[in-house]
Amino acid sequence: MTKFLDKAYTARDAASTRVLYDDWAASYEAEVGEHGYATPARCADALKHYADDMRAPLLDFGCGTGLSGLALKLAGFETIDGVDLSAEMLEGAHAKGVYRHLDQIEAGAELPRKDYALCAAIGVIGAGAAPIEVLHILMRALPRDGKLVFSFNDHALEEPANEAGVAEWTDCGAARLLFKEHGPHLPGIGLKSNVYVLEKA
Repeated sequence: MTKFLDKAYTARDAASTRVLYDDWAASYEAEVGEHGYATPARCADALKHYADDMRAPLLDFGCGTGLSGLALKLAGFETIDGVDLSAEMLEGAHAKGVYRHLDQIEAGAELPRKDYALCAAIGVIGAGAAPIEVLHILMRALPRDGKLVFSFNDHALEEPANEAGVAEWTDCGAARLLFKEHGPHLPGIGLKSNVYVLEKA
């Protein structure tokens, strides 16, 4: 099996990221599963604790092959839409049968739908994946009292701009930090992540 995980945390442009994830799609779940990928369930549980309505439409941004959507569904969320850069990853997500809509998007593009009081960006922001601008796009799209769950793995936490992006929302009162916890991400390789829940003010 080709190993992609060692390549995943290297900074690249959007086009190269799409190619990586298209190529990785067939073996992605086996590879991250081998290392006990824990962040999706942690994020789903955190968002569930603060969600006002488990039936409200939820956007799974950067849904990949649907592991995040599956975790959200298992946590009790009922209406989940997914978007991702990679068509190959989206095929895996479609096979999960947990999404209402799935859309391929371009980096930095507007969201295809904006009626989301709940949003997730699980394992999405960081080196080799999406930039911190994604956090701002998602927060701007949320309505007042909307909630976003997201994660930064240890590699993402090494980049000061990522947590600074969170502070841009919380320091001025534009959002409230409801939850932040450091815990397992890929325990098989000793990698951890922060899980956050922000509520738009």
